[in-house]
Amino acid sequence: MRYYDRTMPESSLARIAVTMGDPAGIGPEICLRLLDEKDLLQECVPIIFGDAAILKQAASHCGLPYPDNISTDIKSIHAPGILDLKTIAMNDFEPGVASAKTGHSAYTCLTAAIDAALDGSIDAIATAPLNKLALNKANIQFPGHTEILADRTDTSNYCMMLTSQNLTCSFVTAHVGYSDVPDLLTRERILDNIKLTHQAMKRLRSHEPKLVICGLNPHAGEQGLFGNREEENAIIPAAEAARDLGIDIEGPFPPDTVFLKSRRETTDAFVCMYHDQGHIPFKALAFEEGVNITLGLPIIRTSVDHGTALDIAWKGSADANSLCEAVRLATRLTTE
Repeated sequence: MRYYDRTMPESSLARIAVTMGDPAGIGPEICLRLLDEKDLLQECVPIIFGDAAILKQAASHCGLPYPDNISTDIKSIHAPGILDLKTIAMNDFEPGVASAKTGHSAYTCLTAAIDAALDGSIDAIATAPLNKLALNKANIQFPGHTEILADRTDTSNYCMMLTSQNLTCSFVTAHVGYSDVPDLLTRERILDNIKLTHQAMKRLRSHEPKLVICGLNPHAGEQGLFGNREEENAIIPAAEAARDLGIDIEGPFPPDTVFLKSRRETTDAFVCMYHDQGHIPFKALAFEEGVNITLGLPIIRTSVDHGTALDIAWKGSADANSLCEAVRLATRLTTE
């Protein structure tokens, strides 16, 4: 199947770098499915930053079409296709088994996309999932995409956000252990997160957003009864400071009831204190259409809201909807 006309002029559509992710996971399959979404190809020019040989094998395994627009030079690609980075060979890994070599491959694809965004060769990045254990095996000392992006772009004030039409969560802390969370919850860090969330939601919703902040402890601390007064010492002062800046934010509210339907219907975004506080309700309610955005970067980056799914990798059953939504949102953000 051909995805483009070689005689066509250079497209004026946004060029979106789509990283292949960990080659042992579902990344290759969902990238191929993305390139077969004809409606999406009318909106932007997705370019897969990955390995042509790996994607060709994945297409064969999964019964998917394979594009013939392949190049090793990003500046020569003006239609949907593959930037062949040649990071790994088929005999270097086994589908469904993450390893040091697959971790290094995913990292190389991601950093190449970041550099292309920084130098203006592409307009935005949408990432397929990488595997955190594989990164660790490759001695790449980052817990995930978010931290790699922040380091590569020299960004100190950033945060993760998961968003869908009906639910959005941002995170004051993300890829850290629970025991580390309380010491990281300073007034300043929480206020920075609130401001990033407010700015992002104004852009996404085109109105002054209504935010809600979660407490850390059961019952939002119950006035100091639970925890070490994180609410009184950090969360409440941060929310008050945000209100002084004109930001509409309520809370902190108890985490176990804050996501009830009645509150979701009146809230644009929830500011969460740690990873699973927001990820659990988000993935229960919006898994298939959710998109991950890194706020605060000098470049646009969106991502799927799921992992590498090694158990179904290369079997032809992966759902590419989250990646398609990530690319659509990245495209939209290039025009706003």
